[in-house]
Amino acid sequence: MDQHINMPITAEITKNLHAGDYVYLTGTIYVARDAAHKRLMEVLEKGEELPFPIKDAAIYYMGPSPAREGRPIGSAGPTTASRMDKYAPRLLDLGQKAMIGKGKRTQEVIDAVVRNQAVYFAAVGGAGALLSKCIKKSALVCYEDLGAEAILKLEVEDFPTIVVIDQKGNNLYETAIKEYAEKA
Repeated sequence: MDQHINMPITAEITKNLHAGDYVYLTGTIYVARDAAHKRLMEVLEKGEELPFPIKDAAIYYMGPSPAREGRPIGSAGPTTASRMDKYAPRLLDLGQKAMIGKGKRTQEVIDAVVRNQAVYFAAVGGAGALLSKCIKKSALVCYEDLGAEAILKLEVEDFPTIVVIDQKGNNLYETAIKEYAEKA
């Protein structure tokens, strides 16, 4: 089923998302990869506030490239989500509602998705140039010294994703394998 969602994403929204749904996101999403996640954990360990509002936030695990003239960002494809698995449960427990990346997640992340009525979306790997066309604005939030791993705030319009893990723990990567095996 195709769905269009205006961000931020809430538990009220995630309860209507199911593994396999195509979802088009519009609004604010944040970009953070492993180096930025490590810094976010350091901030939390110090008892300080995160540099962006985590409640109902979506974090895109993205590897951006420099913007071409007249564009807010260059190629903007997803990076492997498993590198954030040691950080994701804590952020989900703090209110983050969505993650966007590619690849499988650990059971700890899946449990945190269920516990927090969150969702894990996949963006299509290898389609970074096409995905960048859905990004209307890009702004640095913090950690500029990390270069491509700095935290960014993106404004997106109809950014295409697929629900991989829904708030009930249904996992498209597992169900798709079973369906394929049954047809083979």
